[in-house]
Amino acid sequence: MRKKKNLTLEKLRVDDYAAEGKALSRVDGKVVFIEGAVPGDVVDVRVTKSKKDWAEGKAIRIHQFSNDRVNPFCEHFGICGGCKWQMLPYEKQLQYKQHEVEQNLRRIGKVSLPPIEPILGCTETRFYRNKLEFTCSNRRYLLQEEVDAGGEIPIENAIGFHVPRIFDKVIDIHTCHLMHEPANLVRNTIRDYAAEHGLSYYDIREHHGFLRTVIVRVLTTGEVMVNICFGREDKSARKALLDHLLQKIPAITTLLYTINTKWNDSLHDQQPVVYYGKGYAIEQMEDFRFKIGPKSFFQTNTRQGERLYQVTREFAELTGKETVYDLYCGTGSIGIFVSRSAARVIGVEVVAEAIEDAKENAALNDIEHARFFTGDVAEVCDDAFFAEHGRPDVIITDPPRAGMHEKLVRKILDMEAPIVVYVSCNPATQARDLNLLDEKYTVTRVRPVDMFPHTHHIENVVQLKLKYK
Repeated sequence: MRKKKNLTLEKLRVDDYAAEGKALSRVDGKVVFIEGAVPGDVVDVRVTKSKKDWAEGKAIRIHQFSNDRVNPFCEHFGICGGCKWQMLPYEKQLQYKQHEVEQNLRRIGKVSLPPIEPILGCTETRFYRNKLEFTCSNRRYLLQEEVDAGGEIPIENAIGFHVPRIFDKVIDIHTCHLMHEPANLVRNTIRDYAAEHGLSYYDIREHHGFLRTVIVRVLTTGEVMVNICFGREDKSARKALLDHLLQKIPAITTLLYTINTKWNDSLHDQQPVVYYGKGYAIEQMEDFRFKIGPKSFFQTNTRQGERLYQVTREFAELTGKETVYDLYCGTGSIGIFVSRSAARVIGVEVVAEAIEDAKENAALNDIEHARFFTGDVAEVCDDAFFAEHGRPDVIITDPPRAGMHEKLVRKILDMEAPIVVYVSCNPATQARDLNLLDEKYTVTRVRPVDMFPHTHHIENVVQLKLKYK
């Protein structure tokens, strides 16, 4: 394959799926990763990147459809980057996710593995999220047919999701299938009101505009929390919009607003203001209750998060006598979930606000034998800490996508807990860490769990047991 600008590869047969949801084909021994294709398709591919041994591209024409294809259910499919696998039957999605976990653990981990247990799929493949964030922008993404029509290109408002890899364009979303109502009603009510009253949308390039982001949480308990972020303060306009929203959508149990004048949309250093309701919502897993504030992290798929935690608890093999260390404990959800089967739970997390949430959640569930500490695990867990709280019998670790820092892996090896349960949202970095843990641990159980249908994302739970000499 020659390196050439605007190169198009014609009539490639797609062979398989690779990592990150990309399909795979081969040309003259060179691997081509393809976006927007299904194994079995015959496609033309516009090459976007070409290296010596591999290339990347996007399917721009389908000559022959795979027998595995199904019709996407969302009108925004192919533009919005949220649910890229809608054209695949859910059973096939699970097969490819299971395969990806196996390949990562074998090729990157290079450790001895037990038979990998069947992936735990979702019972609900739509309306499964409990949190969505919509962006308000004065730069609506134009559909290809609009561009092809020619003429003057209008600058229009949009409220929806960012276009993948385009920071200043937003897709105007009318119906999203990721969350139960009133999520769509909230977004569309704000859009209609803004149009009627001439409210400005945020301009990310020029850093001005009134409406900025809308964060909606719809929980399994029936509670609905909405936080509207404004780019500047305008008390009369803000109050009129918030009152209108409460009048039109009585299902809202907590309404907040945030004045964000920063260059970025992050809320971690902002202070949302309660306009209506108690300022937080309650979510439930089994009979455990969790307080969720406007900045709290919580599993975005509650029902499947419950099943993920059940697998984690099963892998921990608790008898009621163990000291459990919950590393990267966040708001304490895993530690609280396993607490009734443990003698004590010690949670450690670097984010101080998350630890405060964890303490509140423990109190909410009358759990007195769980304690939570702020700090870097590798620094917190020293001999003095062990002397006060006991050495761990079981370690549960649930790191971010980057996996565990090597310093923490070394600390786990030093702790020598009989069982480690590693929960991961990125099997590739998990596999890298398993390779390091192989010095003292054997992988004894593996089970993938699908948290996000119609996407390539996959969680994986691994049980490790200490090698006794």
